[in-house]
Amino acid sequence: MVSWQISDHGLMARDDQAQNPRRRGRKLVLGAATILSVVSVVLALVWAFQRSLIYFPDTAEVPAASSALPGGEDLTLRTSDGLDLEAWFAPASPEAEARDFAVLMTPGNAGNRESRAGLARHLQEEGFAVLLLDYRGYSTNPGSPSEEGLVRDGLAAVDALETQGYPPERTIYYGESIGGGVIAALLTERPPAAAAFRSPFTELADVGSEHYPWLPVSTILRDEFPVTTHLSQSQVPISVIRAEHDSVVPAQLSAEVASTAPHLVEERIVENADHNDPVMFGPEVAAVVARLAESVDS
Repeated sequence: MVSWQISDHGLMARDDQAQNPRRRGRKLVLGAATILSVVSVVLALVWAFQRSLIYFPDTAEVPAASSALPGGEDLTLRTSDGLDLEAWFAPASPEAEARDFAVLMTPGNAGNRESRAGLARHLQEEGFAVLLLDYRGYSTNPGSPSEEGLVRDGLAAVDALETQGYPPERTIYYGESIGGGVIAALLTERPPAAAAFRSPFTELADVGSEHYPWLPVSTILRDEFPVTTHLSQSQVPISVIRAEHDSVVPAQLSAEVASTAPHLVEERIVENADHNDPVMFGPEVAAVVARLAESVDS
């Protein structure tokens, strides 16, 4: 655009385009600064509240163990950082042939132990004693969940099982989803007789990247749960159970966990199933744990 101005030398033309690059440069800098500010705020909020995107505890009170599991009793687990956590313990079903194994059940990231009672009963029917825990912050338990906290809770459950007559060498760890991250850490600290992973992931960041591809998940995530790192260093017999159409933990991540296990006993793919379908808490899953126990005894 050409404009005109009067000077001491008369009427002169002024090219406004000469000033436009500087204006455009200032606008670009301002726009970039605004975008950077927004991104920084979003990342700061995600950093501060990320655990609310990971853990979904049901904080409702649960019934007594005796009303949920045959022969069940309520246990109090004492963690190394001073929390008292409520859990359920139950012996093998009297109708089943006892296996002299207990199963430590570490749940996924949602609900509470009441929602896993059905699977616990199936395990009892397979001849196992069962300890079903709730993490800190779940049901009426004190505290807030975190990776470090959940591993402490798992270790307290291992100690409680030992007082019930089931040391780690007579215990099978069963970890569901994020619970697989818990038992993976326990493999190195308190190796069990065997471990079953249901819908496991390689590490938590890999799941986050699937659900939040626009976030630098691996950079900002505080809870890592490096399952394959722990698993690759263990010689414990392992079985992996995964849903064919898992919408929470991508099936390929569970398949990679199975391929990492140095001593894989079984990889069970539940056809036409999703992460939280009833079949994933049913007798088919309990049967995988039973076959795992048989491989240890054989």
